[in-house]
Amino acid sequence: MIWLKRGLIAILALAAIGLALFLALGPAIADDRFNPVTPHDPYPVSDAAQALHDTLTIGDLHSDSLLWNRDLLARNDRGHMDLPRLIEGNVAVQVFTAVTKSPRGMNYERNATDAADNITLLAMGQLWPVRTWNSLFQRALYQAEKLHDFEAASGGGLRIVREADDLDAVLAARAQGDDVVGAILGIEGAHPLEGDLANLDRLEDAGYRVIGLQHFFDNALGGSLHGVGDAGLTEFGRAVVGQVAARGLILDVAHSSPQVVRDVLDMTDMPFILSHGGIAGQCESRRNLSDDLMARIADAGGVLGVGYWADVTCDDSPAGVAAAIVAATEVMGVDRVALGSDYDGTVRVGFDASELAALTQALMDAGLSDDDMAAVMGGNMLRVIRDRLAER
Repeated sequence: MIWLKRGLIAILALAAIGLALFLALGPAIADDRFNPVTPHDPYPVSDAAQALHDTLTIGDLHSDSLLWNRDLLARNDRGHMDLPRLIEGNVAVQVFTAVTKSPRGMNYERNATDAADNITLLAMGQLWPVRTWNSLFQRALYQAEKLHDFEAASGGGLRIVREADDLDAVLAARAQGDDVVGAILGIEGAHPLEGDLANLDRLEDAGYRVIGLQHFFDNALGGSLHGVGDAGLTEFGRAVVGQVAARGLILDVAHSSPQVVRDVLDMTDMPFILSHGGIAGQCESRRNLSDDLMARIADAGGVLGVGYWADVTCDDSPAGVAAAIVAATEVMGVDRVALGSDYDGTVRVGFDASELAALTQALMDAGLSDDDMAAVMGGNMLRVIRDRLAER
């Protein structure tokens, strides 16, 4: 029996070592694996492009950096962005989006609502509070808490934007030469509402201002672009859209089914965003809505944030992203196009936040005027955000 006890002790010890290694190394390995930057030589940026870039007010409609256990106030050697890299890239306003549910494999084609969720394992592996392990709502609250903690520790370098006055204060500080980045909280898919409209109050109190309707799964609000069929808005979904409109929040239809987008267009006249995506006519992809539907979004005052990864641009280089931006301006108009990187969203990109001047160079090479670049790189995003927050 002694050998049996010793064997059991050895097995338990190995299991403990394995668990310790998983907790110590697993999240960082996953971060490295899922958020790579395509290897490249330094991108050439002319003096003229850099000078223009330095004058731009740059905004990004989508990043998932709060999902990962990184100190976003320090420069990291993994992932796509953090505060030092945002400052180096001259980013003025960044939307930080909370992911609460996503499928293993990140399947664009079809995901059943009961498919395995990989955020649960990530939350456990990163030692998030136990309350987040089985509650999508708590996952959203926790990611908001993380951003508030970063703001408190930033010495004023990161400021959460809740109202239009906050946005104006960030831009005024930057105009005076301060290195400050405005941060806006968003949810990627309204899964954390958990079917209860009262949870919208709690998310709003936590600082959330951008409300995405769907992510990779159909939910209580309606169909996902990657769900089962092309379901439209449910009655609950219509109630949420109505509340977003009434409260001066920003509606995001990224990942929503085409029918959900059509339903939103039919029921509201508020400008909304598709925070990260591309143009199907330029890059045919399940991830991109049809050009006709994108044109309807533009006609309603909506704005597309062009992503930086190949699934939506067909080329993740600065020139490839610039080509997608040009295509979007041709379909939607130059005043309806913005940036939506999807940084740290389990995608491969061609440049991180510190290298955004390379995108300015690529847009210059593509023939965009200075005014058009100013609109695309931040002006259009800030117009929609300010207009919506001014309704609060």
